[in-house]
Amino acid sequence: MIQADKKRYNDFPAFCRRLFGGRVQKLSVDGGFSCPNRDGKKGTGGCTFCNNESFNPDYCRSVESIYCQLDKGIRFFNAKYQGQHYLAYFQAYSNTYAPLEVLRKRYEEALSHPGIVGIVIATRPDVINEEILDYLEQLARKCYVCIEFGIESTDNAVLEKINRGHTYEDAERAVKCAAGRGIYIGAHLIFGLPGETTQSMLEGAVRVSRLPVDILKLHQLQIVRGTRMAEEYLDNPSLFRLYSLNEYLDFVVDVIERMNPEVYLERFVNQSPPEYLIAPNWGVKNYEFVAKLDKRLKERDSWQGKWEGKE
Repeated sequence: MIQADKKRYNDFPAFCRRLFGGRVQKLSVDGGFSCPNRDGKKGTGGCTFCNNESFNPDYCRSVESIYCQLDKGIRFFNAKYQGQHYLAYFQAYSNTYAPLEVLRKRYEEALSHPGIVGIVIATRPDVINEEILDYLEQLARKCYVCIEFGIESTDNAVLEKINRGHTYEDAERAVKCAAGRGIYIGAHLIFGLPGETTQSMLEGAVRVSRLPVDILKLHQLQIVRGTRMAEEYLDNPSLFRLYSLNEYLDFVVDVIERMNPEVYLERFVNQSPPEYLIAPNWGVKNYEFVAKLDKRLKERDSWQGKWEGKE
């Protein structure tokens, strides 16, 4: 039985409290990186769903120094919360896609800020190597270091369709290569990409949760203005199956029930600003979705790992 006051899944705030003894805020940083499927190395145009402007906060602009971006972010959040810890979140594009000397300079500029206790590095699984991992392993002995791999799907045909430029096998290799170095490992999946089925997404999420990852970020597909996917959707919306809020709630519960019970879940939904969002428009903020999810888990008497390994 689940205690009444206990979460039915391992949530990210609990992970942060265990590590830092209190609340943690990630501050997005634009380090001025690109991606190999944008600059021509593997393709052009980037992922068909991606518009970085839709999730970069106003303080996060590469025209300003990393230190300055963090300074502005801390001032913004200090007005809401006092005494919390801050992580520099290298979020825009692929943040290991540069020579090591460039990465070292940018990461250590972030860590030089007195308000920063660690870094989170969002990247692709095909732009990581032993040299970078060796450096991050050394850095992780001094502070919190997390690599967040954008896996997005375990279906290679889907990855090709969205112009991702890497395979799921690339993702497995990258995660396993990063494991065992004292670096925390995160993974990111999108539910609802064209070509996915309910079963393939469910099986994919379970498969990723069984890799040596510490944290999973999940969210629904959103059609965002300024992307190739938006053009495809407006041209032929019947090619897309977008979730209703209730459908997605039940799907996430199905995922949680089958997931590795040791993994921490950081988020379940994405929130594109109204001026960017085309569909689906649920009108629900992240904390409101979490409240609905907690209620649905209770209604179904479900918890993380309930059916893990039983099907």
